[in-house]
Amino acid sequence: MTLISETAETDTRERILAVAERLFRQIGYQKTTVADIAKELRMSPANVYRFFDSKKSIHEGVARGLMGEVEVEAQRIADRPGPAAPRLRELIKTVNRMNTERYVGDSKLHEMVAIAMEEDWEVCNAHIMLITQTMGHVIAQGMASGEFEVDDLELTALCCCTAMLRFFHPQMIAQCANKPGPSIDKMIDFVIAGLSPRAVKTR
Repeated sequence: MTLISETAETDTRERILAVAERLFRQIGYQKTTVADIAKELRMSPANVYRFFDSKKSIHEGVARGLMGEVEVEAQRIADRPGPAAPRLRELIKTVNRMNTERYVGDSKLHEMVAIAMEEDWEVCNAHIMLITQTMGHVIAQGMASGEFEVDDLELTALCCCTAMLRFFHPQMIAQCANKPGPSIDKMIDFVIAGLSPRAVKTR
């Protein structure tokens, strides 16, 4: 009975998040109310509050789902066999593509993620940390194969992620879209060159 109850509760939470995401996309985060979400689900606002204590917690749940999809795809690329450099390139370009598709092309979702970034949510910090760690995983594989030469893996992964902020951060992707600067491929070339073994100079 407890298992059935827990499953039903999980299903309800997922339904609330699915409806909330749809409304955020349609009318925007700021304009969507808990009452709107409850009405779509044919339940009372009080019932929604049984599962989420505030609109912000619903917002965090939606953001967590969207970011989780990016994390899963990044991890899938990191776990694949093969040379590290092309996988690192694919990982970086995939994060950029998915964030661009989710947030930049959709003004309503862009508003949602902008609020999340401004409020410095833990869900955003955790996402950045996980993507950095996933990049670090690929870099470590490159070190093991001799493709990369790195002294401090953790610092290197952080530097690589920071170098790609223009292509990772939804607001920066939007703001820099038509501004001069290196392309994502040029930046990845720069990062990979910095990771590559230093040539031994001969006299």
